[in-house]
Amino acid sequence: MIAGTYNIKHRCIIALLYSAGLRRGELLALQISDIDSSRMLIKVSGAKGGKDRYTLLSSRLLDELRKYFKKYRPKKYLFEGVEGRKYSTRSVAAIVDRAAKRAMVSMKVTPHMLRHSFATHLLEAGTDLRYIQTLLGHGSSKTTEIYTHVAVNSFKMIKNPLDLG
Repeated sequence: MIAGTYNIKHRCIIALLYSAGLRRGELLALQISDIDSSRMLIKVSGAKGGKDRYTLLSSRLLDELRKYFKKYRPKKYLFEGVEGRKYSTRSVAAIVDRAAKRAMVSMKVTPHMLRHSFATHLLEAGTDLRYIQTLLGHGSSKTTEIYTHVAVNSFKMIKNPLDLG
């Protein structure tokens, strides 16, 4: 989806949703100052439940964000709509939907599904569930544990104790 999106603003939106595990509202509330390139972190202020948290900033995405910034010169919000206001939630949904169709994804893809993919892919890569919980801003580990049933690829790498030695 990311590779097939040629508008730099749209590509950055999709990449941020996925690579940082952001909710749509969190993405739209991001300000330029929330991108901490020295620590490779993104500050998510006033997330769900009014909590602040940090999540990951991809080095590949940072290069794209710099290109985007040079082209669009946002003033306050990272992604601005008309007259410097926040970009609309509908626009983000449409961007994700178009990218999924271009990538020939057969199912309907929503911005929140990219957040789920972030968590699932981290889990499949062996990231501890507690780290994923922190990155997603979940107050309870129970909320994060929904990803354990999705991450079936991880189970393929586990040797059954009966089959060992």
